[in-house]
Amino acid sequence: MLIATWNVNSVRAREERLLRWLENHQPDALCLQELKAPEEAFPFDAVREVGYEAAVLGQKTYNGVAILAKTKPEDVELGFGDDIDDPQARCIAATVSGIRLVCVYVPNGSTVDSDKYTYKRLWLDRLVTYIEERELTADPFALLGDYNIIPEARDANRPDEWEGSVLFNPEMRDRFGELLGLGLTDAFRQCRDEDGLYSWWDYRQLGFPKNNGLRIDHILVSADLVERCTDARIDRDERKGQKPSDHAPVLVEIDWP
Repeated sequence: MLIATWNVNSVRAREERLLRWLENHQPDALCLQELKAPEEAFPFDAVREVGYEAAVLGQKTYNGVAILAKTKPEDVELGFGDDIDDPQARCIAATVSGIRLVCVYVPNGSTVDSDKYTYKRLWLDRLVTYIEERELTADPFALLGDYNIIPEARDANRPDEWEGSVLFNPEMRDRFGELLGLGLTDAFRQCRDEDGLYSWWDYRQLGFPKNNGLRIDHILVSADLVERCTDARIDRDERKGQKPSDHAPVLVEIDWP
């Protein structure tokens, strides 16, 4: 089973690339972030024509997440289902082929002294509570998405330049560790131990040609799936060409069922 995550940075701007990518790679499930479109603007028909059904939580202009699968996503859940009134569309869950998939677009946080960073911290608290209350790690489960967290220094081309930022500071590293502590494993690192592997590059200052990137898009899996992860890769080719997203898809192959 091939699962993937990709921050498309506008599904309308990247629709043709998305459809072509689905046809070329044939993932069993793909989690998308930053749709920047409400549900009614999502290309359901075009996605269905290339063999996929979609569960979508959209939002006009900002955010938005979706789970695409070759089989219809089951037991779809939108948001955290808690009592907090939060208009930002950042979490969607569904079951695909017996694996509970949760797709997240973690807030960036702007600057560490901003209200947006406070929101990021509280949002991550809610994510942990969501996973714990549903006991998601007790069954086959994967948490996919744009985490906006650099887990380790080797996950940045120039870590010293990012230290202390909203993506790379002791608190955020601890938050990533807290997710792992729930019983999850970084599936990419389970398969690939090399340095210099990134999923995001700035559009500016030749970030991609210089490979001045970050690994901030992650797939964490439960204990049932760890030893079944057989391969992982980042599709750098999707960052090339005309009008790419600033993120590249991250893929993990799982020997499942």
